[in-house]
Amino acid sequence: MKKFISLIAVVGALGSPAWAATKAVTLSVPGMTCAACPITVKAALAKIGGVEKTEVHFEKREIVVTYDDAKTTVVALTKATAGAGYPSTVKR
Repeated sequence: MKKFISLIAVVGALGSPAWAATKAVTLSVPGMTCAACPITVKAALAKIGGVEKTEVHFEKREIVVTYDDAKTTVVALTKATAGAGYPSTVKR
């Protein structure tokens, strides 16, 4: 019985997203040209599960997104901005 419980504990630890990490990506959003644009982009990103924080740099037409990589991907983030009418790309 003790072996069984130990096995369950090990499987539970390995099965959990222990490798998940908070990451940040900078997206270039050239279509952000007015004061309302960042509000729309931030709202679209906020709907994505795993997005923890968005920081807009309007002058640079960029947005820094902090997200949980176990819950979302950069592809999902760029799709969200494009779906809101503001296509974005990863700034390298």
